[in-house]
Amino acid sequence: MLTEEVRNYLLTSVFNAAVRAGGAIMQIYKHRDDYDVTLKSDRTPITVADRAAHRTIREYLGQTRIPILSEEGREMGYDERCNWEMFWLVDPLDGTVEFIKGNNEFTVNIALMEDNRSVASVIYVPYLQKMYFAARGFGAFLKEHVAPDETAAYSAEGIMQGAGRLPFVALPKGRLRVAVSRSHQTAETAAHINALRGRYPDLEVVEQGSSYKFCMLAEGSVNYYVRTTHTYEWDTAAGELILAEAGGVTRALPDDGELKYNKENLQNPWFVCRGRGLDLD
Repeated sequence: MLTEEVRNYLLTSVFNAAVRAGGAIMQIYKHRDDYDVTLKSDRTPITVADRAAHRTIREYLGQTRIPILSEEGREMGYDERCNWEMFWLVDPLDGTVEFIKGNNEFTVNIALMEDNRSVASVIYVPYLQKMYFAARGFGAFLKEHVAPDETAAYSAEGIMQGAGRLPFVALPKGRLRVAVSRSHQTAETAAHINALRGRYPDLEVVEQGSSYKFCMLAEGSVNYYVRTTHTYEWDTAAGELILAEAGGVTRALPDDGELKYNKENLQNPWFVCRGRGLDLD
């Protein structure tokens, strides 16, 4: 278990890495005619911004001497990482499709994994200048007005100054606001929502890109999220901890189990998330 001193050091490291990556991303976002979009092996897009953010995070977190498993370094073999006791799990630019569309719904996700469980994490929303962060047993927080900065050097005290503990709001009992992916929906998503609508006729659907859906759940502005398309471990690890520390829960579909991390196959099962206070039983 991390000591408070080590936790503060690592949380400071991950906070600054995300802000620096956000700075690299926003420099490219200003020049939308030169994204240099290509396709990865799974046919998902990657841009020069993904690569710049990955490089920034790798260089900054490299000084911690903790290994990094990143979406942009996914080729790392299972035999190399299966015995890691601690590692960084990183999505340098989550919501690349939204980035390309120019709708501002993209994030930087970084989780510190210990024994394959997230123990500290951040989700940074550079366009909105919002930083969501959590540590296991410490709570989940939102710090606003965190401008993208490739030279960010926040101290532990500076991180906590002005940060608000999550959740901020609680939806009225009996009201269901369901977050879904803006760009990745399926017939199974629609069927799941229709089943919920039988119990909650006033159900409201909120479309949102990237891991920001976890942040909305942690804040309390939505209280349910269903995902029935492919995601990977780096898409969920940071958000799952932030949500859990805000009182919510993430469960796999259809078996209601926990999401597992550092598997040989890094793909997640389908899953649902519930915000604090929502009981569907």
